[in-house]
Amino acid sequence: MASESNGHHHAGGELACAENGAGRCHGDGGGTSKTPEIRYTKLFINGRFVDAASGKTFETRDPRTGDVIARVAEGDKEDVDMAVKAAREAFDHGEWPRMSGSERGRVMAKYAEVVERHAEELAALESLDAGKPLAAAMAVDVGNSLDSLRYFAGAADKIHGETLKMSRQLQGYTLREPLGVAGLIVPWNFPAVMFFSKVSPALAAGCTVVVKPAEQTPLSALFLAHLAKQAGVPDGVINVITGFGPTAGAAIASHMDIDVVAFTGSTEVGRLIMEASAKSNLKPVALELGGKSPLIVFDDADLDKAVELAIGGNFFNKGEACVAGSRVFVQEGIYDRFEQKLADTMKNWVVGDPFDPSVNQGPQVDKAQYERVLSYIEQGKAEGATVLTGGKPCGNKGYYIEPTIFTNVKDDMAIAREEIFGPVMCLMKFKTVEEAIERANGTRYGLAAGVVTRDIDVANRMARSIRAGVVWVNCYFAMDSSCPFGGRKMSGFGKDDSMHALDKFLAVKAIVTPVHGSPWF
Repeated sequence: MASESNGHHHAGGELACAENGAGRCHGDGGGTSKTPEIRYTKLFINGRFVDAASGKTFETRDPRTGDVIARVAEGDKEDVDMAVKAAREAFDHGEWPRMSGSERGRVMAKYAEVVERHAEELAALESLDAGKPLAAAMAVDVGNSLDSLRYFAGAADKIHGETLKMSRQLQGYTLREPLGVAGLIVPWNFPAVMFFSKVSPALAAGCTVVVKPAEQTPLSALFLAHLAKQAGVPDGVINVITGFGPTAGAAIASHMDIDVVAFTGSTEVGRLIMEASAKSNLKPVALELGGKSPLIVFDDADLDKAVELAIGGNFFNKGEACVAGSRVFVQEGIYDRFEQKLADTMKNWVVGDPFDPSVNQGPQVDKAQYERVLSYIEQGKAEGATVLTGGKPCGNKGYYIEPTIFTNVKDDMAIAREEIFGPVMCLMKFKTVEEAIERANGTRYGLAAGVVTRDIDVANRMARSIRAGVVWVNCYFAMDSSCPFGGRKMSGFGKDDSMHALDKFLAVKAIVTPVHGSPWF
């Protein structure tokens, strides 16, 4: 499905990175690498691939070069209506919610087997459409997708209500019922992972779904819809509408016959989805939104480990991660050594064609995101922050950016306050535990945080004091299907992963009957 890079790289790009201590830039790769065949570009409705009602298509582009990969069906309100009709029929009259949980679990396990057989093609699609290094796409994106599907396959027969101890001569219990048709709007940074983080719990709960992948990365969702049919998922249970947020996404958020919406993406769009829900049928909404997460390194930390976590927490997936630990706070006693070690380590970082196995960082997802990140880098320079490494584009084509580390960053700078969603780290110094807590919480977001220390008392205090959905101690990006994930404040609400993820797709119903002549209560 994929092969090695052609090996011909632009020397000028490499020199530009090396001069700034930002490693090697192979930013002009991608012209001749083998790439996967694009087989599915139409909407997937009721078990069939169909053209958009309007006949319109849009381009999805290769971020390595900016060239068009394929033209994909552009779904709109009429297509969403058809997909919702299919999902509603499958829920109201079809077999999926009427299967036992164990039967649904068996179908989902078969789905995982089919996806695993096509793992190389899925990884190559993720690399091509989203600019991910192929090895990471296979290990992380495909691996986590399979984990999610199998976890919730196992959860499908473990959805339980409870028996109520009533205060009078009544018998009460609760049922947890599937809500119905779920609208799932997923982002472009982890297309397959986010597809399954929404679809898997929805299917386990007995819901049917209409999925809208991001317009930047539509290919893997269509491929996964095809594999679902191969695995025996009934028609109408999974529907995929490719298209744009203001049209297809808005139609899902405001649809009167969709029962719940789960969204991952920006805080700005999250607001629009809540507003659309309020103005339509008041459907419940689950939002996993932006972040500006702190990574806090104390004087007693293992220096090598701390630097490794900071690099991974910022530059993994080219910084396109909602949980990126982009505010790195280092205690003053270790700060100078940390900064030097960080700069030295980044000299070995390679930016280039994601199909080249020597590459650490691929291109940003598209031109708009590339330009957004570069504008923040220029704003950081203008506000007085110092560039330690990087700070510029890589190469002459494609959307490559040098991994950029700023020092002398103040908390009120835009680069320290706003989510950049790119390879940009803000490195800052602190003195005390109290200062670290105050500055870590000095953000409108509350998605994640990291703490690096050998002191269990400091670790416990920090973990309890930071207002975030997850706090990682001596690790970062330690995500797992069994661990709840989701934020607070302007990072949203509701959980992906773990049994908590089922909650957004289930309604709690109380059943009460009188009890006459019982010997006990």
